[in-house]
Amino acid sequence: MSKTSELTTKIIGGKYKGKKLLLPSKTVTRSSKSRLKESLFNTLQFDILDQNFVEVFGGSGSVGLEAISRGASRAYFIEQNSESYKTLQSNCRLIDPSRCETYLADAFIQLPKIIETLLKEDKKAYIYIDPPFAIREGHEDIYQKVIRMIEDIPQEVVIKIIIEHMTQVDFPERIGSFSLEKRKKFGKSSLSYYSSN
Repeated sequence: MSKTSELTTKIIGGKYKGKKLLLPSKTVTRSSKSRLKESLFNTLQFDILDQNFVEVFGGSGSVGLEAISRGASRAYFIEQNSESYKTLQSNCRLIDPSRCETYLADAFIQLPKIIETLLKEDKKAYIYIDPPFAIREGHEDIYQKVIRMIEDIPQEVVIKIIIEHMTQVDFPERIGSFSLEKRKKFGKSSLSYYSSN
């Protein structure tokens, strides 16, 4: 049976470079473009080594798995959609399941629990937040919810917060304890980097 209809993406650098990852159906999730991912990891470079990485709206897990390929010690993934979650689990099995923690859950409920665990273990993490675009039905207030979620994150668990968002939306210069470091545009998507420095 032909599998040509399957949507895939590839790990673009590190130990698992070239490994193919499955993508859920485009109606469910939106994959981070290779150019954007490459720019993200060019920015993080070797700082990612032996660090924790949290992909808040996990989708296929392609960003967190890229972090693992480039030396992150552990990646946490939160995904609410069951179809996307199955794909995420398959991709984790393909790369390194021992370094993946996956949660089928609402990001706004699960992230505080992960943060609590990191706090207890005295660990820090990169937190990558790629919510559904605000133009999607039912997600009109998603960015306001993301801002409120970030305001509740204690700075002692954060190395950096990175938000992938619609380019036409400007996130504030400051959210809670975190200040905007830089913003990079990639067509319809942008990355905004926040740190507590």
